Amino acid sequence: MPSTDASAKATTAPAPTVHAGAAAGAGLGPVEAPGTDCEDTLDLRLPDEFLALIAEEAAADAEPSGAENRAQFGAGGPHRDDLLDGVADWGPVNTPVGVFHLVPVHAERDLPLLGRWMNDPTVAEFWELAGPQNRTEDHVRSQLSGDGRSVPCLGMLDGTAMSYWEIYRADLDPVARHYPARPHDTGIHLLIGAAADRGRGLGSVLLRAVADLALDKRPACARVIAEPDLRNISSVSAFLSAGFHFSAEINLPGKRAALMVRDRSLRDVL
Repeated sequence: MPSTDASAKATTAPAPTVHAGAAAGAGLGPVEAPGTDCEDTLDLRLPDEFLALIAEEAAADAEPSGAENRAQFGAGGPHRDDLLDGVADWGPVNTPVGVFHLVPVHAERDLPLLGRWMNDPTVAEFWELAGPQNRTEDHVRSQLSGDGRSVPCLGMLDGTAMSYWEIYRADLDPVARHYPARPHDTGIHLLIGAAADRGRGLGSVLLRAVADLALDKRPACARVIAEPDLRNISSVSAFLSAGFHFSAEINLPGKRAALMVRDRSLRDVL
């Protein structure tokens, strides 16, 4: 099964919800008033303010719902209604290594790049998605077609894709069965794509930036967590440098993991 942490030297790094959104009056055709041939029909004119209100309501009814959005943009398109307070709208952030931006994955555009990264031996050791591109595709599409509890993203540094992230609701994930989860815990998986970007401290800087983004953009979230493989010493070290603390060792399917936690209450201390 795919691992849930980053590559060894790179710092480390769904039951669908049904959305109701049918437009009011959908399917109703034009209605003819009785007696339309009457000569005494009054010529009434509605106030401009009332006409404007009707137009606004019609426009709102015409907007696609979350489910319709997914149908419109396809399973490969970005999440429009995730359960993480809109990762797509978290926006860019300035970091000591440049401007960083999480951009939700678009499968058709990004899968070739992700497939190459997953076949890097260092990445493959922990993610276990090496091989034909369909292995990576199945993994990514399972999230894109889910209910928004996990959002796969490219990490863009100064406009260049250099990392892959999964931002997920840890409290709604199977990992919650293995630690004392709290409501709205936010989880992070990460890999650095290019070998040249590893071992330079980028992971620690970006982990801190993304954890702080999660805490800033998700007021209900009190903790950001991660669960790198205990064997991935570089990954665990990167989380420690990014302000996470080691909480416990936990047994997950396929690995013994280090539970790393960044608490909102300690973010200005660590």
